[in-house]
Amino acid sequence: MAEKKSFALRMNAEMMKAVEKWAADEFRSTNGQLEWIVQEALKKSGRLPSSSQSSAEPEAQKD
Repeated sequence: MAEKKSFALRMNAEMMKAVEKWAADEFRSTNGQLEWIVQEALKKSGRLPSSSQSSAEPEAQKD
């Protein structure tokens, strides 16, 4: 597993409340939800290094 790095994040209370609700809806911690959001944004923009993309959660296959 990749090394994790901590940092402080500031956001307005309304955004934080929305992230907390989203996390609860998906049975994740708030931190886990924020990590997932950032990972998805990086994947969609093509900004993840190829080694990180291969270790990311596989997407569900669409039929």
